[in-house]
Formats: sequence, C-alpha cells, structure tokens
Amino acid sequence: MKNVFDVLKERGLIAQMTHEEEIKKLLAEKKITFYIGFDPTADSLHIGHFMQLVVMKHMQNAGHRPIILLGGGTTMVGDPTGKTDMRPMISREEIQHNADKFKEQMSKFIDFSDGKAIMVNNADWLLDLNYVDFLREVGVHFSVNRMLSAECFKTRMERGLSFLEFNYMLMQSYDFYKLHKEYDCIMEFGGDDQWSNIIGGIELIRRKDSEDAYGMTFTLLTTSEGKKMGKTEKGALWLDPEKVTPYEFYQYWRNVDDKDVIRLLKLVTFVSMEEISEYEKFEGQQLNTVKERLAYEVTKMVHGEEEAQKADAAAKAVFGAGSDDSNMPTFELSAEQIEAGINIVDLLSVSGLAPSKGEGRRLVQQGGVSIDGNKVDDIAYAITKDIFNDGKIVVKKGKKVFLKIILA
Repeated sequence: MKNVFDVLKERGLIAQMTHEEEIKKLLAEKKITFYIGFDPTADSLHIGHFMQLVVMKHMQNAGHRPIILLGGGTTMVGDPTGKTDMRPMISREEIQHNADKFKEQMSKFIDFSDGKAIMVNNADWLLDLNYVDFLREVGVHFSVNRMLSAECFKTRMERGLSFLEFNYMLMQSYDFYKLHKEYDCIMEFGGDDQWSNIIGGIELIRRKDSEDAYGMTFTLLTTSEGKKMGKTEKGALWLDPEKVTPYEFYQYWRNVDDKDVIRLLKLVTFVSMEEISEYEKFEGQQLNTVKERLAYEVTKMVHGEEEAQKADAAAKAVFGAGSDDSNMPTFELSAEQIEAGINIVDLLSVSGLAPSKGEGRRLVQQGGVSIDGNKVDDIAYAITKDIFNDGKIVVKKGKKVFLKIILA
C-alpha cells in the first residue's frame, strides 16, 4: 500500500511541513494520532473546511487516527490570520449551536466508530483557565518579537491588532500541547495560513516536554491565477443544503475553468490518479466530461449519491444532454402575477435571479438574460402566459445560472 505521505504529495495537497523525511518515515512505519482544528464561527462548514476533511479522510484510510478539535474556546477570541479587521464577537450559545452543526456535517466524512476518530472541544480546557497560571505556564515560552514577525499577524499590524487576538497563537499552541499530553497527538495539520500557529504549538511541546511534534499545512483552494475559490454570488460555498442547494453546489464545480479542473480533481476527490492521468489527455469540449465527473464526485461526498444524481440529471437537461429537468431549481408564478404579464426585471427580482431591480436591469441591458434560449435585452419585455410550453419556461442568467419558471 502506498504511503499516505506520497498520496498527499502527488495529489498536490501539501504546502509546507516541518520535518519532511521524519514525517514520511513516521507515516509509513507507525499509526499516528493527528489533529485539525475548526473554529465554529458560522452554522455550517464551507468548502475550505472540506479540503481539511479530505486530507483527514486520506489519513484515516491509511490507518491514522484523526482528532477533530472544535474551537469552542478559540472562537471566543477569534483568529486574526488573514483578516484585515477583528472578527465579530459571538456568544457562547451561538458558538455551541455552530459546533453542533459542524459535528453533524463532519460525521458524514469521518468514521468515528470504535475510536477510529475523536472529536473534542477546546472550550473544555480553555474557558476555565486561570489567566495568570496560563501566562506563567505558556506565555513564558513565547517571544513577542518573534510573534510580531509571524505571517499571521503581519496583515493586521497597520490596521491594529487587539490584545485579545494576540492571545490566539498561545491558545492554539496550548491546544496542541494539551492533545499531545492527553491523546499522544504528535502532528497538527491545517490550511497554509495556519503555519505560524502550528509552529507555536510544536515549539511549546518541545520546550515543556522535550518531545518531538510535527506540522504540515495544505494548499489553500485557489484558481490557477491564485484567486481564492469557494465564493458564489450568494457568498461562501456552504456545505449546508439549506444555504447552497445540491444543484447550485454541483453547478459551482461543473463551471470551473478548464485550467483548474484536473488540479481540483486531485485536490478534492478520491478519483484514482490512474483515472486522472487519462483525463489529463482530454482537450476542448472533452473537458466537460471531466468537469461533470468533478462536480458529481464532490456533490456525492457532501450531499450523498442520490442528490448528486439529481443534480447531474438537472444540469444535463439544462445543457441539452438529456430531457429530465425535474431537479432543476424552480420558481412558481401565481395566476395573478402572470395574468397581466410580468416585466422581465420584476421576474428577475422576485425569483431571486437578481438581488435588486437595478441589478436586473443591468443584466438585461448587457445581454445576460435569455428565456428558453432566446436572448432578452429589452427591460420593458413582459412575460405572458402564452410563451410557456407545458406550463414552464427556463430563464438563463449569464452562462451558468438556470431557473425553471412554472405556472401555479
């Protein structure tokens, strides 16, 4: 069986690591306990978290034991990493609610049976700490000069870094130390923006216990141009189907750029490298097949096989590759709305295709709207009952967004 280190490396997942040769040897010869932390700042995981879960799954498949650390305590402070402003402070109740939602979603990906994975919450040890004891036990091992030079603080130095957030690195480092003591956890994983915080934990373990610990960070999800992925018109690409429907989720991946599809297949799916090497030979229109595979695989992992099949069928109906449009997103017009005809701009607004009438007008004037394949560029255009075929029409916004309008 291939070393999981080699799997992560060939799929392009590894960004940085502390001791490459030692880590490679360790993962090949032992079954280790490792952890990844997730701060529950929202009530759903998003696609950035999903990347971490994919890594965790690769490790678990190879026999290593993951610890999922929910940051009930660290979320009370907020991670300044990559943020230009301080995070809004949220209540304990809201943090607990978010943590419960995270648990529910994570259980779809990670096997917690028979102790194969552990989930803990750092609120259990951070919230009752005595501050002076903490400073004496942990703070004494940190150099302020070194902390200020860390990448995670650099973006905040001009705008101002609160003392509250300055404690975050100490708290995350203490988490690693605590998990090392209680669960023999010897490695921390995280996004590449967490490098400085991970190093802090490794050094704390070394200074307090004179023992080795390791760290590895993973590629952030970006396009080939370096632009961060995971943003939709509605905001983040959430894993919660109430926030982003399985169809919308599928469409996001179906519409990635040609230049990105092979790399994404390696990063966020478990499609074998042998299959992917075959896909690498595809060009032009053939790449649509690869995009469909990418979209299907990621949607299946997040929303289940049935929802992935529905989304796939709906997408193919939209692109003319099939006739089943039953799973396409739908908006219903009432008899009153259609009786006198509804203006195209009003329709875009009430159906949610445009966030405002002003944005709807702009879309129409720029040629970004069509009905059943026919472009609509007149903002005075009215949709009437007689243009409906079998009680439905399909409105297309731009190249990627489709909505089936049906009559009540």
